[in-house]
Amino acid sequence: MSYQVLARKWRPKSFSSLVGQDHVVQALSNALSQQRLHHAYLFTGTRGVGKTTLSRILAKSLNCATGITATPCGECDACRAIDIGRYVDYVEMDAASNRGIADMVSLLEQAIYAPSSGRFKVYMIDEVHMLTKEAFNAMLKTLEEPPAHVKFILATTDPQKVPVTILSRCLQFNLRQMASSTITAHLQDILGQEQITFEAPALQLIARAANGSMRDALSLTDQAIAYGNQSVRETDVRSMLGAIDQSYLYELLRALINNDALALLNIAQQMDSRSIGFESALKDLAALLHLLAIAQHSPQAIADDHPERQTLLDLSSQLTAEMLQLYYQISILGHRDIGLAPDAYAGFTMTLLRMLAFKTDAMAPASSAPAGNAGSTESNTRSAAASGGARAALAQSRQPAATNVPHVAQAPVIEAPVIVAPAIPVETTISVTQAVAVSPPVIESVQVTEQAFVQAVEQNAASSETLPFQWDGNWRTLVENHLSKLGLVRALAQNCELVSYDADNMVLRIGDAHKHLASANYLDKLNTALNTHFGRRIKLTIQVGQEANTPARQMAVERAELQDQAKDAILSDHFVQGLMQEMGATIVPNSIKPLH
Repeated sequence: MSYQVLARKWRPKSFSSLVGQDHVVQALSNALSQQRLHHAYLFTGTRGVGKTTLSRILAKSLNCATGITATPCGECDACRAIDIGRYVDYVEMDAASNRGIADMVSLLEQAIYAPSSGRFKVYMIDEVHMLTKEAFNAMLKTLEEPPAHVKFILATTDPQKVPVTILSRCLQFNLRQMASSTITAHLQDILGQEQITFEAPALQLIARAANGSMRDALSLTDQAIAYGNQSVRETDVRSMLGAIDQSYLYELLRALINNDALALLNIAQQMDSRSIGFESALKDLAALLHLLAIAQHSPQAIADDHPERQTLLDLSSQLTAEMLQLYYQISILGHRDIGLAPDAYAGFTMTLLRMLAFKTDAMAPASSAPAGNAGSTESNTRSAAASGGARAALAQSRQPAATNVPHVAQAPVIEAPVIVAPAIPVETTISVTQAVAVSPPVIESVQVTEQAFVQAVEQNAASSETLPFQWDGNWRTLVENHLSKLGLVRALAQNCELVSYDADNMVLRIGDAHKHLASANYLDKLNTALNTHFGRRIKLTIQVGQEANTPARQMAVERAELQDQAKDAILSDHFVQGLMQEMGATIVPNSIKPLH
């Protein structure tokens, strides 16, 4: 006897054996039990989720010798003939190859005749969205009022292409994609009955590769059985699917945690030597980061029998939620853009180095920085070159601000625009940098966190009224010195104008354009910050109106003045004027940027 593939051998033959579509099974079973039968059904869903299978089970339920039932016997002539596709009163029509009006008219002409042996004539039209407009129009009237002995079952993977006139005449059921856990459990049951040895991680890989399709999962299982010589092993399935060994992913994450760029590159080289696909590697890395995020927020969601459960929990405890979210986003973008890289290896390694760079610069606490980076000074030197007596530009060194230590702001440096001299035979780009000193106010930078404010106000609440009130009313200095690390609370304060104040009350005004910032949550946090700073309880009132002299507006005016100074400095420079007059050079618009 010839071999029958798993997808056909294990096709469900009753509602009770159908998995993953309980919502549809319940509705159809209740309708059949109560004899509330519709004349047209529409099943929608992606490939391999059970549309044709449901159609055959419904046809058996309507024509079973035991009567109209939700539990067809499977033994009568009608049930057996439908199972093997030889029942004369059940017709499956493929609309992809029979899509014209002539095909539809032929089907409808046959529909008027009574069934040959069954209770109903059942017409199943697969991929119904492929029918032509004329074919749809031809079936409209019959679909709305068919003969009593006719039932229509339509199936499609693209319901958006089905005319609304057809949709309105059908009971529509949307079949869901199968969950990976549902596919895995079903494969375990089938392989157990087939007496084929398997490894659970291998079935999980197959379920993930099937992407919600049970038929695809069974086809992949057939392939894995042949590949593994009557067994389904994880290593074989990984090789078959082109998936990568999970141990590489764990090693990559450990290298990221340890800020070890050399280890990252070594692992990438090993993967390259084994011809592991970097595109699939980034996809698997994103899937692993998703699992780690789940393990971090809800450890009980990781099954106890998951082969890597302990490893997932250990790694999730070493990564912050922010790092996980950042790594996930970078891996998704890396997977999207890998086709634009010089080659797959470059795209993969740059994605890993981007993760390392963002973690080191933006997310790693100062105490955990590598020793080699301690006390390092960032240097930013800009130079200019030109033909004939061109001047060297000033080099600028910028020292990072010390934590919790007041400092004086550096005088800004204004960078000249890019100037292009079209008169030079070879296209030449000349960059000129000139320092222009501006006298900014001296600002103290104080590192303050929202948590510190909340803790301080709780400690000082009892004695706050006894402290003297001393303040010069400089709202902008208060905002910049003491609210600089409070995120949107600072944004709220920056867009408020001080109207009045005394020892117990403070009235602020915010404009209509920014009143969305004045939520109850942020007002409470701002009030808490003020109470902490002044050491007393202050009643805060916010008015909504026409804002005037807010810190945000003051800073915008200062930025505009700096921009004007930069433009004046560039345009008055003799060297720049010479380039423009003698060589016909022009200033690229919007390229003048003051450096703060």
